[in-house]
Amino acid sequence: MPGQCRVLLVESDALIASRTWHRQRLHLVLSAMMHFVAELRDEGFEVDHRQSATLRQGLRDHLDEFGPRRVVAMEPTSWDARLMLEREGVELVRNDQFMCHYDDFAEWAADRKRLTMEDFYRWQRQRLGVLVDDDGRGGRVPVGGQWNFDHDNREPPPRDGRAWPSIERFELDDIDRAVVDRLPPTTFGAVPDGTWPVTRAQALIRLGEFVDLGLALFGPHEDAMLAAEWKLAHSALSSSMNIGLLHPGEIVEAAESAFRRGAAPLNSVEGFIRQVIGWREYVWGVYWLWMPEYRGANALGATRPVPPAFTGAADTDMACVVSVVGHVHDHGYAHHIERLMVLGNLALTAGVDPAAMTDWMRASFVDGAEWVMLPNVIGMALFADGGMMATKPYASGGAYINKMSDSCRTCRFDPKQRVGPNACPFTTLYWDFLARNAEALAGNHRMARPLAAMRALSNLPAVGGRAIEILDRLDRGEL
Repeated sequence: MPGQCRVLLVESDALIASRTWHRQRLHLVLSAMMHFVAELRDEGFEVDHRQSATLRQGLRDHLDEFGPRRVVAMEPTSWDARLMLEREGVELVRNDQFMCHYDDFAEWAADRKRLTMEDFYRWQRQRLGVLVDDDGRGGRVPVGGQWNFDHDNREPPPRDGRAWPSIERFELDDIDRAVVDRLPPTTFGAVPDGTWPVTRAQALIRLGEFVDLGLALFGPHEDAMLAAEWKLAHSALSSSMNIGLLHPGEIVEAAESAFRRGAAPLNSVEGFIRQVIGWREYVWGVYWLWMPEYRGANALGATRPVPPAFTGAADTDMACVVSVVGHVHDHGYAHHIERLMVLGNLALTAGVDPAAMTDWMRASFVDGAEWVMLPNVIGMALFADGGMMATKPYASGGAYINKMSDSCRTCRFDPKQRVGPNACPFTTLYWDFLARNAEALAGNHRMARPLAAMRALSNLPAVGGRAIEILDRLDRGEL
């Protein structure tokens, strides 16, 4: 309550200088903090907002200046931050920004041989009472008779020129403009344009927009990719959840309510809720379960640098990469399939170092907290944990991108060709990836058919030769 405590917020110079951040990512965090400071002061709280060399130094300077009897903080979302606060004697209270605390996740995981997201998701649905009905015998059954409607949500992009839901751009205020003016010159990407909520009031507007305009359209085309549509019907709510402007519980409640009143179909609502209480909370749980060793996972021994075509240091003729990197530049965002099946897929098959890829994605995306990016990049996209998360590597050739996007229509590379100057890099590197990692993947039953198909290729040596050329040009930014 105001008058009973002083609130400390610290900007860490070391964290800001630790990597080359996207402008919209850094602006989002700093502006949200500054708006929160203003709101607290308006409510009568005394706030010590300080810029310090490190979080630890800011805490120690606060203690030296004010000498409080005790310091209390919510458990942070970072392993390093939690460790530092514990060592500094800060009293930590349970993190309430998720619907499954990581201690509860660890208890659920304790006696399981394999931690599949689907099992966790069904457990979440039942214990939270989300999209379930009473079976009449004291139990709960899924609405619609099945837990997962993913098979209904894999349609390719429509070709009817439909209009996708638009979102309100929030006008930058004095705080926003002051933050923009002091962003480091090393930041990259388009300047903030009001896309990302920096206050709870703005985040609630974004939630309402999605439920009213986007949720019904979300499901069928959630895996589709369009060059001219950076979000399609995706919610654009992840950044607001990750910095605490929205709670996942209220988002899930709003989505389920839309279904119950007939405003959105079950496949769209179930698919969206699965992302929120399934995948997002699963990633949160495994981050805490496997840290800190998980940071160093590199089961496939990948060592290549992040391609210059990703970072903006070089142009590329790969139309799908141009599209996704353009979305990242303009918005600090790409939806989950663009991240997994374009950026992650190429990094996996090219053998990009997992730590380097994680660092780049963490700095490039507005929702890129470490707990998000480590499992998503190391476990899901790059298979660097050897299958602790994913049951197989998410590698594919150009055929998948051709099916699920409009990029191949204008690309000079042919997704059907493995060799030759016009061979799609994704197609060539897919088969070369299987050949390079055949021994490591031999024990994975889901890879038996792809590995057999690879061995049956009549031009596998030529594929390997083309792959060497592609990888060299990819590293040099000449592809």
